[in-house]
Amino acid sequence: MTDKSEVLLLALQNGEIELKGQFTRGYNYTFLVNIHHAGDEIPAVYKPQKGEQPLWDFPENSLAGREVTAYLVSQALGFGLVPLTVLRDGPFGLGSLQQYIDYNPNYHYFTFKPADRQRLRPMALFDLLVNNADRKGSHMIFQKRTLRLFGIDHGLCFRVEDKLRTVVWDFAGEDIPPELLSALGSLRSALTSNLSVDLQPYLSPDELAALAARADLLLASGKFPLLPEDRRAYPYPPL
Repeated sequence: MTDKSEVLLLALQNGEIELKGQFTRGYNYTFLVNIHHAGDEIPAVYKPQKGEQPLWDFPENSLAGREVTAYLVSQALGFGLVPLTVLRDGPFGLGSLQQYIDYNPNYHYFTFKPADRQRLRPMALFDLLVNNADRKGSHMIFQKRTLRLFGIDHGLCFRVEDKLRTVVWDFAGEDIPPELLSALGSLRSALTSNLSVDLQPYLSPDELAALAARADLLLASGKFPLLPEDRRAYPYPPL
């Protein structure tokens, strides 16, 4: 972790949270906040567990922890696709707190240039691994200035049942690039030791086992799978 990342982590973990506004799109309560720490003011996104709408297929009050898990898995892969995310107490109780990424909301999957579409293979593999049930077109963003790719909104991930719903089927049937398979292999090894320990507070034993099983299947096939024919494969709405 770089010095800048360490400073950001300390700020998210320990800084004073100031509410600035509420994001009105989406089913769960989500707030824009400023984090005040060591003289710095850092924008972030706060999702309290109390604001999570009950879902029949996800355990109650578990979505914030899944946001943190997605960050940890992305870091273990070396992809860096998920903004830094922690679980901590806030104005409305325990919730996820995530680094805010400045981006153009009008530039999303359905308006991406062809070259940027080609950059989505790590995202596609990540979603297969975490079993993302809600990869909408607006959940992939490019940071202003750096043009770095990020994925957001990972509360609906990591269930045992196959729930992958994504707009990114561009690479279906293709071989997974060797460098991505290598990263996946390293993550699979980490799941037998330290990474598994880090994820235990947020996932059930069955969900951890399913995560490892999905990694094994992807490593064995070496391909991006085709669209399933027995269930819905796209999120709704797609954007």
